[in-house]
Amino acid sequence: MPDTASTPPPSPPARARHRTAAPGPGLPAAPADDSFEPIAPAAAGSGYLPRQLVLVGAGWAHLQLLLELARKPLVGARITLITPHASVLPPSLVAAFAAGQYSLQDCSIALEPLVRRAGIRWLTRNVQLMDAHTCKLHLDDDTSMQYDWLSVNTDAVQFTRSNLALLPGAREHGLWLRPVERFATQWAKVAALGQHTALRIAVVGAGSLGVEMALAVRHRLPKASVTLLTGGAPLAGNYPPLARARLLTALQARGITVLHERATALDADAVQLASGATLACHLPLVATGGVAPQWLQDSGLALDADGAVAVNALQRSTSHANVFAIGEASARPDVPAAARDALDRQGAQALLRNLRAVVEKRPPTPFQRFRIPLRVVGLGGGRAMAAWGFFSVTGWWVGWLKRRAELRLLARYRSPH
Repeated sequence: MPDTASTPPPSPPARARHRTAAPGPGLPAAPADDSFEPIAPAAAGSGYLPRQLVLVGAGWAHLQLLLELARKPLVGARITLITPHASVLPPSLVAAFAAGQYSLQDCSIALEPLVRRAGIRWLTRNVQLMDAHTCKLHLDDDTSMQYDWLSVNTDAVQFTRSNLALLPGAREHGLWLRPVERFATQWAKVAALGQHTALRIAVVGAGSLGVEMALAVRHRLPKASVTLLTGGAPLAGNYPPLARARLLTALQARGITVLHERATALDADAVQLASGATLACHLPLVATGGVAPQWLQDSGLALDADGAVAVNALQRSTSHANVFAIGEASARPDVPAAARDALDRQGAQALLRNLRAVVEKRPPTPFQRFRIPLRVVGLGGGRAMAAWGFFSVTGWWVGWLKRRAELRLLARYRSPH
């Protein structure tokens, strides 16, 4: 069991090493990270046992929550953030990083300054199991943690048993986009090799992320042969026809081969296709959609068909009122799955408002004014496409606006105030 509320934390803040469990057989272990625990609001010897609010994941909503807590602390609860990495590489910047527009340091957000200013506890661990009925989380260092309220804001994950079963050889030979922290480390090695070797790279995934990654690979590795495998699905199927046509034109203009084929297995030097053909490939890059974390599956929470937490307009679990979720780990009937990332950003203030309300024993309020998100896809070479509803436009100026918005967003989480 981690530190309980009855044990006062060290003062001044102390740092302790904790082991982070390996992600699974055949994969490199995540590096051990530090855990930081600043002074908690409970005074030593007071006998006061604060209630526990646990934040799992460092998605956009939780990052925004940390900024808000630095401005106005949440009185009445001891807050703990659980996330396995010391920094966050926003998923929206992965393709720009792969294209070489940003270094890893330039596009990562360090968590320690945010946690320190927010005055909360931080555990660099993974959640392994959850029991919503007993309000307990089991962590990867064989400890467990009780909570009074829980907020889940994790990224979707790709590396699951079901995905591995659908694509034999993916564990040994595939490069997965998520978790993005692992991808970033492995991609640096690929990019270095590709500078002097003509690689054959196959991007597996028909969504806008697959398209953006294929274009990013072409920009970073001009000598490479790049193929995009759509799996038989429409290219960027959640975009309107004009936007899809623009993306296809961009792919063709940059010499990227688009195959409407499904990958059935990955080998050391090839991708096996459903048609029976073999595609020569040095590196298959898996850019398919992710699913909610596996530890939610047996949690006892109500989930949707994809394993995400079913929530209402309060971003509150439909089965357990003390659990909130937002972003890719949540599912609202009135919000399509493709818009969960936008809801993560737009609903951050609503989530904080409702967490304050339940801690202070006030009724939470629904978040229903959800705006149709502006979606921007990098096309490589400084160009980008913006799509909003049925309208879309491409150009250098769109790429400039995209980069400007990204830099402003990063600066917001790095500012000392």
